[in-house]
Amino acid sequence: MHAFSMMSDGFFLSLSLCLDIGLVNVAIISLTLSHGFRPGFWLGLGSCVGDLIYATLALAGMAALLQFESVRWVVWIGGAVILLFLTWKMAREAMFPATAPAVAGEGDASAPHLSPWRGFLRGVLLAVSSPSAILWFAAVGGALIAKAGATSPATALIFLGGFFLGGLCWTLFICGLGSHGRKRAGAGLLRACHVLSALLFAYFSYSVIVNGYHDLIVQSTTQVAS
Repeated sequence: MHAFSMMSDGFFLSLSLCLDIGLVNVAIISLTLSHGFRPGFWLGLGSCVGDLIYATLALAGMAALLQFESVRWVVWIGGAVILLFLTWKMAREAMFPATAPAVAGEGDASAPHLSPWRGFLRGVLLAVSSPSAILWFAAVGGALIAKAGATSPATALIFLGGFFLGGLCWTLFICGLGSHGRKRAGAGLLRACHVLSALLFAYFSYSVIVNGYHDLIVQSTTQVAS
């Protein structure tokens, strides 16, 4: 049961990152709508690996840093603030959706196709260079990874496995939907992503705030009283 909980935490944590419509998702949607499932999938798979690199680094560094109470306070407050901001941002995007992303190579049958390997590498580079991903792992990821409690090698592998699976499922979903809907799916797909993202960020905001309150305030008060 604990292993399943750890994997599900990683899975939904990955989804909360994927559902933030940044440059990686726009690139996947654009490529899938214009060239079909496979090119978009290889790009998305590369972005999953890029996100996994950041998750591994965050997981490795947080174990030592979270031993300091001041760091836990910073992670709790900073993570909660960023999560609330992202919840508001995604809710606003859902209510006032932007137009569909531009389709690369639209109207140009001779537009070059990425090879699987080049598409994969492009996805990795897009993920590790994405400003939203860097901000997310620096501020939000720390709080959520700390909550997951993946402190041993075994639990870390389970957590990271769930994290990668979440990104992979998102890639399959968005590429499958985009390849079947093609150009007509663009605006509707983006709006659905924003709605789901707002709900996920709201859930994680509540979770981080409540857990931080119990860990840093309630426990400290109890220890002082005793």
